[in-house]
Amino acid sequence: MNALATQKGPEGWTIAQWQAAYRDEGARPEALLAAWAAPGGAADNAWISRVDEAMLARQLDDLQGLRDAARGDLARLPLYGVPFAVKDNIDAAGWPTTAACPEFAYLPDEDATVVRRLRAAGAILVGKTNLDQFATGLVGTRSPHGAVPNAFRPEYVSGGSSSGSASVVARGLAAFSLGTDTAGSGRVPAGFNNIVGLKPTRGWLSTAGVVPACRTLDCVSVFALTVDDAALVARIAGGYDDADPYSREQPADVARPWPAAPRLAIPAQLEFFGDAQAAAAFDDAVRALREDGASVESLDFAPFAELAALLYQGPWVAERYAAVEGLLREKPDAIHPVVRGIVEQAGRYSALDAFKAEYRRAELSRRIHRALEGYDALVVPTSPSIYTIAELQADPVALNSRLGVYTNFANLADLSALAVPAGMRADGLPAGITLIGPAWQDAALARFGRQWQASRGLPLGATGAPLPASAATPQPAAHTVRVAVVGAHLTGMPLNHQLTSRRAAFVERTRTAGDYRLYALAGTTPPKPGLVKSGVGEPIEVELWDVPLPAFGAFVAEIPAPLGIGTLELEDGRQVKGFICEPRGLEGALDITAFGGWRAYLASLGAAPR
Repeated sequence: MNALATQKGPEGWTIAQWQAAYRDEGARPEALLAAWAAPGGAADNAWISRVDEAMLARQLDDLQGLRDAARGDLARLPLYGVPFAVKDNIDAAGWPTTAACPEFAYLPDEDATVVRRLRAAGAILVGKTNLDQFATGLVGTRSPHGAVPNAFRPEYVSGGSSSGSASVVARGLAAFSLGTDTAGSGRVPAGFNNIVGLKPTRGWLSTAGVVPACRTLDCVSVFALTVDDAALVARIAGGYDDADPYSREQPADVARPWPAAPRLAIPAQLEFFGDAQAAAAFDDAVRALREDGASVESLDFAPFAELAALLYQGPWVAERYAAVEGLLREKPDAIHPVVRGIVEQAGRYSALDAFKAEYRRAELSRRIHRALEGYDALVVPTSPSIYTIAELQADPVALNSRLGVYTNFANLADLSALAVPAGMRADGLPAGITLIGPAWQDAALARFGRQWQASRGLPLGATGAPLPASAATPQPAAHTVRVAVVGAHLTGMPLNHQLTSRRAAFVERTRTAGDYRLYALAGTTPPKPGLVKSGVGEPIEVELWDVPLPAFGAFVAEIPAPLGIGTLELEDGRQVKGFICEPRGLEGALDITAFGGWRAYLASLGAAPR
């Protein structure tokens, strides 16, 4: 039976499962995607617009053109035939952009940069999703299309403003989706719906073609069922874009892979607004982090909380006014009353207020970054509580503000964040945690988030499907070099510190191709092996580590002759940098190839690592 035969259908597949269907099972996109364009179907207010047969046919024609250009090599189209959705404040050519305000609607001629990049990788847009109007809110109730229900208990909110984008992923109606995140809109809905929400470093994913909320703070975010999928989508969609004045290049010297036992911080002052189940869920998550080997310590959360409050109690609301100024002046009744009430507060602030608030933002941001020094990440509850739709409609402003306690500060302080599922509460609602780090630590957060998700073993979203085994080893983080080590640099061996002290990150244990020989070199201290490519050999065990590029030169400088760094071929065909040995180093060496690796050889001697 093939690997996908037990699936009821493609709804709820991860990207890896879509790839496998096309690559290994011979599936055709027109067959797998037909259901998305079928007429009729139940009403679903998570969607504002959905693909129809004609729109799907045009995309499939474009997809065939991409496949022809790639000469059928689907590895060059990593999102080939994968269905995705976008929040309806993000442009897609030929699809109306409404920002959940029909009177605001326009028909863009071009895709937003992020959409264009995803389509170029083969992704198929199946719909645009509901949101808190003009991305103003964390609740998902401020839309003329109605409140988007929680995927687990429909009387509860889905979270916002990216409510529809989270809902369709949680229910398996899109493999991934794009949202936006200004104050937490890419994280709170993920926590409420048991999915992953990646809030990237500001400027990594272009906002060209996105209706702004607060242009200086806005991020395009990614929702997915797995961390693997969210990280893949962000890598494809991300990158510098000259069309976005806030886009920026990732610096070459900021990669900070985490140690095997990371040091994490949690708030010393935790607020759950009386929600005992939320508090218990976070306690369980912290306990699990410690059981997994992390060091977890408390830090003063006061500057984070003050900065979070500043977002809505300060002049940044004027940026929201700037985004809808014309509509507010000409058709004020077209704007949702709660959204209008928030935006109209802009008149309370002067230019002087704006500068004073910016000075305070800078001060608090500096304090936050100093507080995080020495930690690999801050871990917070994704949200302190959750409310019913009725509760939010009765008290729309105060309860919304509560939901931003652990999110509002991130973009103001230029932090990266990843929201991941943490478990289920006793009332059947999901609980989530968010990993937060400095700018450009997205890859490190994803690496840890991937391990966390695997350790928890939770079903994916609301689909009930189990987390599949990772289909591929993650790509090296930007500005790192993937290095294969074979002897004294292995985990637990005497020279492993040369990697860990440079914040190199362990990736996996694997083997070389089958044409290598391994020798125990003579007269080396500590004892070291030499790896040599040969016409006749065996697969040899190695470990892969990602070494930050700025530290790579110093690492190589410590390697003594006759060893060096060259290019190794692994048993799956990948090529990586790794340890090799000059022929002169084999004089007096013992051929230990038959042991298959240095660990096995030392074990045969009864030797312990030294």
